[in-house]
Amino acid sequence: MNSTPLSRYRAEWFSGIGGARRDLLAGLVGTFALIPEVIAFSFVAGIDPEVGLFASFVIGIVLAFVGGRPAMISGAAGSVALVAAALVHGHGLQFLLYATVLAGLLQIAFGLLKLDVLLRFVSRSVRTGFVNALAILIFSAQVPQMLGVTWHTYAMIAGGLAIIYLLPRITTAIPSPLICIVVLTAISIAFPMPIHTVADLGRLPTSLPAFALPNVPLDWATLRIVAPYAFAMATVGLLESMMTASVVDDLTDTASSKARECSGLGLANVAAGLFGGIAGCGMIGQTVGNVRYGGRGRLSTLAAGVFLLVIMVPLRPWVAQVPVAALVAIMIMVSISTFSWSSLADLARHPKVSGVVMLATVVVTVATHDLSAGVGVGVLLSGVFFAFKVTKLLRVETTFDLATDTRSYTVSGQVFFASAEIFADQFDLRDTARTVRIDLTHAHLWDVTAVGTLEDLVTKMRRHGMIVELIGLNAASAILVDRHAPLVRAEA
Repeated sequence: MNSTPLSRYRAEWFSGIGGARRDLLAGLVGTFALIPEVIAFSFVAGIDPEVGLFASFVIGIVLAFVGGRPAMISGAAGSVALVAAALVHGHGLQFLLYATVLAGLLQIAFGLLKLDVLLRFVSRSVRTGFVNALAILIFSAQVPQMLGVTWHTYAMIAGGLAIIYLLPRITTAIPSPLICIVVLTAISIAFPMPIHTVADLGRLPTSLPAFALPNVPLDWATLRIVAPYAFAMATVGLLESMMTASVVDDLTDTASSKARECSGLGLANVAAGLFGGIAGCGMIGQTVGNVRYGGRGRLSTLAAGVFLLVIMVPLRPWVAQVPVAALVAIMIMVSISTFSWSSLADLARHPKVSGVVMLATVVVTVATHDLSAGVGVGVLLSGVFFAFKVTKLLRVETTFDLATDTRSYTVSGQVFFASAEIFADQFDLRDTARTVRIDLTHAHLWDVTAVGTLEDLVTKMRRHGMIVELIGLNAASAILVDRHAPLVRAEA
């Protein structure tokens, strides 16, 4: 039995020569897709691009070995950068590195405590909204690169999209986005034109990352400043990574260990902070691109990290000449393939509340550029709609036996905080019957609100001189009543 996990781990690394080749090529495509977004979010966070690029390299290497979702691309981008910006602007880079290490330690703890189970509360509608919102954000992030430019840029983007979509009809031996980068770079070198290149995006690394502890005072004052940001970075990063892992699960029809991904991301972020990088998380656009072009194993994740280092340092002069238009074309393709187009038709076919949840998730995420806000609103709406639906299933039927002067209430359904008031309204506290029998055989009491409501009803009835009988309590409900309202059963 001990060999089963080991065999599975080996298979995640190597599934044949063909699979290894696809992983390597897909990882290379993922590397080029990483560059513009990492640089862009580095500016959002108020740090040099090399800080984000170093972090993405370290995160990719670590997660390739200890992550829970093979073929997932993670890096220093996304909502984590938005959280980090305020800390950098207020206290500087060294405080951010300290927060990155602390966020990683928190994520390791989350993984060990199996808190990934909270993802079960995220409905399919929220996940669809998450995917659609990120597709929109990925596309909108490319818009600045298409404003205030010459016609040459538009021509290069159009040519890149033509290569990406038409080349697979001829051959799929090499991913078309990789060919797009090579061809457009060659054209821009052979025929100089006024277009932006990667060198224009920011300062690229000139050396390898080096190990160093954050240069901050290790005291309570520093911890009080850093802790709130570290917790926010940890939770936002985990949420984005867990959602991305779920998307890959659906795309590949495979399962992954979310708890292991939590701890793995934590280790990766600790390492990133110790090598001068910002915290990162799963990147859905790059991950979807990796999977679409054949990436299935851990080798694709490793390749993306290694290629990023090779491209950024030894091949820096060549990478600097890659047209931004080529990267924009790739990201447009990724945004189109990421968006769930079938969800538009589902708006008419599925229940309206599902559509409302999906649209709310999209609108809030796009409006705030904050994944946690969008998913939070979606989960909240899902819970509210579910509770409302369950309350409508609660029924209380009443009968009266004149011979015994007994009023019987037969309760069916779930009694909890959202339905407790409806439950209480079904009882007539001024009834003249001598005996009241409450039959809970087909009901379940879920929480202290339900028990408290039942206790109030029984107490008021007895105060009016009625004899109250409780029958049919199931074991779980009986335990709850005995624990929080013992007199209800003791006097029944």
